Amino acid sequence: MNTRALLEPMGSWAWWRSWFLIFFGCSVMGAGFVLFINPYNFVPGGVYGMGIVLHNIFPSIQVGTFGYMFDIPLMLIAMLVFGGGFGTRTVLAALYTPGFMNILTRLVYPTPEAVESLDPSLMLGGRLDLSNDLLLTCIIGAVVVGVGQGIVVRQQATTGGTDIVGMLLQKFAGIKFSTGILLADGFVVLSGLVVIGFGLGTGEAAANGWMLTLYSLITIYVTSRVIAYLLDGASYDKLLFIISDHHAEIKRFIIEDMERGATYLKGKGMFTDRDREVIFLVISRKEVHLVQNRIREIDPQAFVVVTDAYETFGEGFKQFPDKNQIQAE
Repeated sequence: MNTRALLEPMGSWAWWRSWFLIFFGCSVMGAGFVLFINPYNFVPGGVYGMGIVLHNIFPSIQVGTFGYMFDIPLMLIAMLVFGGGFGTRTVLAALYTPGFMNILTRLVYPTPEAVESLDPSLMLGGRLDLSNDLLLTCIIGAVVVGVGQGIVVRQQATTGGTDIVGMLLQKFAGIKFSTGILLADGFVVLSGLVVIGFGLGTGEAAANGWMLTLYSLITIYVTSRVIAYLLDGASYDKLLFIISDHHAEIKRFIIEDMERGATYLKGKGMFTDRDREVIFLVISRKEVHLVQNRIREIDPQAFVVVTDAYETFGEGFKQFPDKNQIQAE
């Protein structure tokens, strides 16, 4: 059998799928900004958050256009630090997203004047005006933007901006990726408070400027949690420590019924001073109740500790990440 012939189509499919997900994620993120973030002057960090701030000073320039202005130098840094392949993905994603945002903005607003004002009552004829529920709006926007960013980052690319800053902080300072984004975005939020909240550069302070800053912080936090969810997943493995006098039966259950391995750890009882063997077992969350019920049948007097195993690498679990692979936590 020609193994190479079988692998090549699979590799080609993976390549196309990766690029599709990158552009799909960029589109989702761009839609989140245009529909739920930009019209309400939320400043959720990033180059587009800074674009919102600057759009208030220069309303004739669209938010996406400011994205191009900031992304170009950051993309060059990404290409130098993370390599040509990574840089190519970042360049195309970062070039596509602002353009998509500008086009979508012109589609959902009726006139050039409406594009400059970004008045939500004019967007889609007012059918998506959520001005009376800004908390719900910022949460929806944060989830949509976070999903889009998470999809892109899972393909080892970024949408530019503070994504690159977060990666640089992770690579050179050992700071978590999502935390790095949070720190970089904090500066942008403060800029939004000064320009939109205090009116510096616009001559007119927003009546609810302080509240907009709080909504922006909520947006950043929710977005970072959604990204972390998409990168690491929500369901952790479970780590069990089992102490029992019926090791043979438990061993048989683990190896034969569950088809898993486990490890014996040496221990000693503090009160009895007896040497004991502790079974060290990692299972999925779905298997916890099965193991608990079986151990109770085998030895009702067994002592079992169940705790979260945040990440598990090795056979049967996740592969070890590459050196430059992005991790949310």
